[in-house]
Amino acid sequence: MPDAESARERTVPAWYPEWARRIADAYYAGSASLFVLHGNTFDETPLEDAAAPAYGPITTFLAEQLFGQWDLVLHYDVGRGIRPFAGRDLQRFRSMLGPTSEVFGTDLEKARVVEPQAVFAALDRHLVKQLHTPGAERKRVALLVDQASFVFPAAEPGTLTLSASAAAVTAINWAAAPQVRRIDFSCILIDERLANLQRRIVQNPHVMVQEIALPDESARTRFVATVVNGKSPALSDGLTIERYARETAGLSLNDLAPPLRAALDGRTLDAKAFSRLKKSLIERQCHGLLEFVEPKWTLNDVVGLDEAKKTLKDDAALVVSGQRQFAPMGYLICGPVGTGKTFLVMAAAGEMGMPCVTLKNFRSKYVGETEANLEHVLAVLRAMGPVMVIIDEADAMLGDRDDGGDAGTSSRVFGMIANQMGNSAYRGQIIWVLMTARPDLLPIDLKRQGRAEVHIPLFYPETGEELRAMMQAMARKIGVTLAPDALPDAASIPHIGTLSGADIEGVMTRVARQALIDREPSISRARLAAGLNDFVPSAQSLEKRLQILAAILECTDARFLPASYRALDRGVVQAELAAIRMQLGSS
Repeated sequence: MPDAESARERTVPAWYPEWARRIADAYYAGSASLFVLHGNTFDETPLEDAAAPAYGPITTFLAEQLFGQWDLVLHYDVGRGIRPFAGRDLQRFRSMLGPTSEVFGTDLEKARVVEPQAVFAALDRHLVKQLHTPGAERKRVALLVDQASFVFPAAEPGTLTLSASAAAVTAINWAAAPQVRRIDFSCILIDERLANLQRRIVQNPHVMVQEIALPDESARTRFVATVVNGKSPALSDGLTIERYARETAGLSLNDLAPPLRAALDGRTLDAKAFSRLKKSLIERQCHGLLEFVEPKWTLNDVVGLDEAKKTLKDDAALVVSGQRQFAPMGYLICGPVGTGKTFLVMAAAGEMGMPCVTLKNFRSKYVGETEANLEHVLAVLRAMGPVMVIIDEADAMLGDRDDGGDAGTSSRVFGMIANQMGNSAYRGQIIWVLMTARPDLLPIDLKRQGRAEVHIPLFYPETGEELRAMMQAMARKIGVTLAPDALPDAASIPHIGTLSGADIEGVMTRVARQALIDREPSISRARLAAGLNDFVPSAQSLEKRLQILAAILECTDARFLPASYRALDRGVVQAELAAIRMQLGSS
């Protein structure tokens, strides 16, 4: 713990951001002197306690507030080297030039010290000197390392350069040495992506790792009010400052300002333009790893599936009414290909009235980049809530706990996803929807209660009446007109039991195209009958049978199953599934 003779103020101001208060508390308790800040590290931060404060980088806040009374604050990155840093205080900066040059043995106004090994070795010598200096004469020194992953990259020790290895060892020694924690010294490593930092530092028990979260609604409201500053921005169509702040969840303050300043310059920003802007901003915030989806349908547009629709509508009512603690953590939507899994999910999202995003391929060939991408995506999702997250082909996307064929990347991805899915603090805030035709390949950890809790299986229509209803729904979906007598009799429809919703949509699209070519205003009975008779369903019946059996076994509520499947013996189904997997050579 730092010496009792230290004259610093130990009271942490209440207006400080939560991450700053946690760092200060840990330092004053003597539990850490080396800290890692990650997450939203490049955002604007309030620099003072005021109704309309000045904003600036996190490093400026650290220099002016957390270390505002310290003798020497140093800023280092591999681009600009080491230099004194005092935020906006030019006089304080000048007073630090001499002591900084003494520590590093060179005139920093004439030459830069850039090499990590040289920087950390010189500072280590200074700390040793401080240990032998009487407490009243010691200098309080803070080191801010920006873009820290370029100094301490996530790589195996044997692959690092000597300079990077030496700097990493020095930092680890500082963190572990109790005598360093007894003097007024603090080192803060700053990097947006924790996964890009050297794991031996991040996982060191003496290092405090602190995430900087994306701003909450109150922080966004305060920032927007500060930018507007009493002026009347060109907002219209019900788009108010409060709504702007409320609906920009998941965005950094840096992303909020440009559209507002454009509005203040006379460019109109209405609700429609804001909706498009919000979508692009969120996708940019996630570096293209998430795609923002605006549902066009509700569950009223879904044909059949009465019990599943009732469950989803009841869950939607809980979410809309604010009773999110009773909503499921997630859903598993499974069934053979072409059964309308995506359509059902989009309709459910529209019913719940929440933002909807699809998780795109976040995997990278570069070491640590996959985990860093996912870390960033999860941080945005936590800030966006409530949000529905759709993961298609989930069995391939999410990896497995035991998968070590890619140096452990898949197992780490699996762990990150599983931990977030099981975090009950986000129940009703992040609703996970896993979609797959092969639920048997999904790890059981993700399918258990407390993660993807509700398993809804989808199957092909089994009766002619169900197919007639499907044809009407698909005609509405693609925007074509059916003649009054266009639908064939239920008994005369071919391929009953083998046609999927995707098949019906394909047939309807083909006959609509031909009707358009022939300049017919609607689809006639004869044309639709010809289209159905000419259609040849997929011949991969064994694969489809496997997918049907897997969906039956995954179902968590017998009400979701068609009557013909409810009485099946699960043991018989499991045996048939195993036999087909062996026949197909499936793992």
